[in-house]
Amino acid sequence: MSLFFLSARLLTPAAVVAALSGGAAVAQTANPLQHVERSLAATQSLTADFVQTDGRNRSVRGTLQLKRPGRVRFDYGAGANMLLVGNGKTLTFIDYDVGQKNSWQIGNSPLSILLSPQPNLGRIARVLPSKDPRVVLIRARDPRRPEFGTIIMAFVKTPSAPGGLLLEGWTAFDAQNKRTTVKLDNQRYNVAIPENAFSYAEPKRRG
Repeated sequence: MSLFFLSARLLTPAAVVAALSGGAAVAQTANPLQHVERSLAATQSLTADFVQTDGRNRSVRGTLQLKRPGRVRFDYGAGANMLLVGNGKTLTFIDYDVGQKNSWQIGNSPLSILLSPQPNLGRIARVLPSKDPRVVLIRARDPRRPEFGTIIMAFVKTPSAPGGLLLEGWTAFDAQNKRTTVKLDNQRYNVAIPENAFSYAEPKRRG
């Protein structure tokens, strides 16, 4: 099980990379992987709005709360009636409409790159071409664990963001090459997030 359980019910999104980078001309800074590592390490918490869009141009909006290491909450709102929550060790997807939940280890998800306590991209990541010199694109995939999928993260050089990089969004691919795309907005870094944000009400089983 992985992040892509969401697409079974809701979405199989198109890639965010084209929207963020616009093309393939190379513009890189020295040691961009280390630059991204420093940015992730300097991020204690993050809140944002997000839009998740599928290949048919269907979108769902929600709010993100992230607290490193390992804690995250994707709240899809009352209309979607579902959550994705990470408590530090496991990710849990709760579908209140059908009264079910599924859990899996954070390390088995591409999101582990964002949630790791000590991000180390040297072995598993490489820099992708970017048309815009302000945009840094990183593709991360563990060759020893291809079943855990791939994530492409997009950062925008922003002096006020931790490490000088603002996380703009990502595209994640599972082992079957299904895509889940998230585009962030209204990012706020290193703000207080209560621990109860990463808890959830148990779903009521149907029938």
